[in-house]
Amino acid sequence: MVPLALALLSLATVALPGPGMFVALGAGLAGVVIGLRGSRRGRGSARLLAAGGTAIATIGASLALARYVVTLVALDRLVMLAS
Repeated sequence: MVPLALALLSLATVALPGPGMFVALGAGLAGVVIGLRGSRRGRGSARLLAAGGTAIATIGASLALARYVVTLVALDRLVMLAS
């Protein structure tokens, strides 16, 4: 249940301005780690829920990382324009 909650938090905060991408990246990475651990040790539906949370958390962390990279590229282009 925790990996799924962290995954949904990651997806919800990735679009927020300001520190949203950092919260999304942290929640996504935590969701992946906890989900991997839960999918190995869980039983039945808990194992499936942890695996699903891991997949969704991976998507959220990837989106946050992509937003971070785009921000760095945009800042680099602005620096090149200013000089």
